[in-house]
Amino acid sequence: MFVGMIRLELFIPASGSLKDKRRVVRAVTDAVRARCNVAIVELDHQDLWQRAVLGVSCVASSIGQCERVLQQVEKTVARAALDGAEIVDRSSGFVALDDLL
Repeated sequence: MFVGMIRLELFIPASGSLKDKRRVVRAVTDAVRARCNVAIVELDHQDLWQRAVLGVSCVASSIGQCERVLQQVEKTVARAALDGAEIVDRSSGFVALDDLL
């Protein structure tokens, strides 16, 4: 069993307030949860209007399956991002569950 993780940093240029940013982040996280069945959370930059860092994790039986799920997550984020939000940084990793025990 494998755990896949991805960190996505978003730039939201049209956001003029934290309320605008929350609207965009909520739309993105809701779309990812609905389409990809993964855990997603805002990790950083909660106090910045035009930046958001999202962390996503999934569990699958193979690294290949984790990669496919995380690629789908990235595509969903790109499609769901409102007001011209874009992914400006991305990092991912995989861990075998046996390595954690």
